[in-house]
Amino acid sequence: LAAWNYFMSIENPANDAFKAKWAAYTKAKGLSSASKPLTNDPMEATYIGINMWKQAVEKAKSTDVDKVIAAMAGQTFTAPSGITSKMDEKNHHLHKSVFIGEIKADGQFSVVWKTPGPVKAKPWSPFIEGNDKKPDEPAKMEVAKK
Repeated sequence: LAAWNYFMSIENPANDAFKAKWAAYTKAKGLSSASKPLTNDPMEATYIGINMWKQAVEKAKSTDVDKVIAAMAGQTFTAPSGITSKMDEKNHHLHKSVFIGEIKADGQFSVVWKTPGPVKAKPWSPFIEGNDKKPDEPAKMEVAKK
């Protein structure tokens, strides 16, 4: 069994589009994997992050770091998993779904369990002593002006 936020074998239109885009890219670039393009959880996470950043830049109408950070809060994006992921408004951790998959003979996974929706991100592990006293949102840092 494996626990991830995404498996290539998930069947839905968003994942079909994600896999098709990757297959087209591998073919266009002549990558050695073009004959059997594979997607995975880290690729999906990067895809979500880049698209959320793009949305935040468009919302901020700027690439100014502070403006983009402010615009990032609350961003949503329909992930290839089929679930709409959300950027937490306070701590900028991502709310994502969780899938448990059983590996098949072809190396893909059969989903045997999943959360009913995105799991709210927790910035600190509850299993480490003292984390219960840490704030859920970061302290505002002053940046030195040149």
